[in-house]
Amino acid sequence: MRIFDPHIHMTSRTTDDYEAMAAAGIELIVEPAFWLGQPRTNIGSFIDYFDGLIGWERFRAEQFGVSHHCTMGLNPKEANDEALAREVLALLPRYLAKDRVVAIGEIGFDSMTRAEEYAFQAQMELAVEHDLPALVHTPHRDKAYGTQRSIEIALASGISPDRVIIDHNNELTFQYVRDAGCWAGFTIYPETKMDEHRLVRIVAEHGMEKTIVNSAADWGRSDPLKVPRTVQALREADFSDADISTLVWDNPVAFFSQSGRLELTDEHGPADPSATFAGNSVLRGAREEG
Repeated sequence: MRIFDPHIHMTSRTTDDYEAMAAAGIELIVEPAFWLGQPRTNIGSFIDYFDGLIGWERFRAEQFGVSHHCTMGLNPKEANDEALAREVLALLPRYLAKDRVVAIGEIGFDSMTRAEEYAFQAQMELAVEHDLPALVHTPHRDKAYGTQRSIEIALASGISPDRVIIDHNNELTFQYVRDAGCWAGFTIYPETKMDEHRLVRIVAEHGMEKTIVNSAADWGRSDPLKVPRTVQALREADFSDADISTLVWDNPVAFFSQSGRLELTDEHGPADPSATFAGNSVLRGAREEG
């Protein structure tokens, strides 16, 4: 089965993770711009990171047969450094025009401050201006209110709800998203947010329309194989392969294809162990068989 993980932070992962993901059937990923675990202190740090998403990380993924796309945005956690945030907002249009940048994101709220709301609104305006979908992060605290407020701000920009994913949902929030006509994202984690068995119960009761499942797999305790593990849980619950494929392939393809920049391919040629990016290799010579 072809699998698309539409929200996974591979900058935080190893080449072993890429190899395991490819072996598990993951062919296509979207890596949203994220924060690094501690605050960046200058605009050059953002430039280097954004360049890495569209350059080195794409190369690294494709050495394992995984097609890499990304989203660009100022993460809400970093919106609270207001002077630096304004520099990033001015920088973003340069990157929103790049190939394989398939949405603006992840944007939204962390602590729901005034500065976060300003950056959120500004980036929704950029999404409309650049004709891109939006990937919206919902806060970890006061999630029900934060989700409702996120929907209000996103749709106040004039964007169609069909072009908005409200991510990191749970049993208490996803119906707000469905009622608004937006896409509902579920992040499957080992211990927090949502696990695969809870997700199975939700889709069994409410269906898979406008529903997307992802692993996030950032630098914290997480699992880049959570989407394949969700596939297995759905099979154990007697979902058909056609229904499972809708959730883990057709739905994310439908959403991100709205960018006009999603590149789909049925075949990947063999990796070239001698290939380099900026003089750096990933495979570092052919692996001996046997």
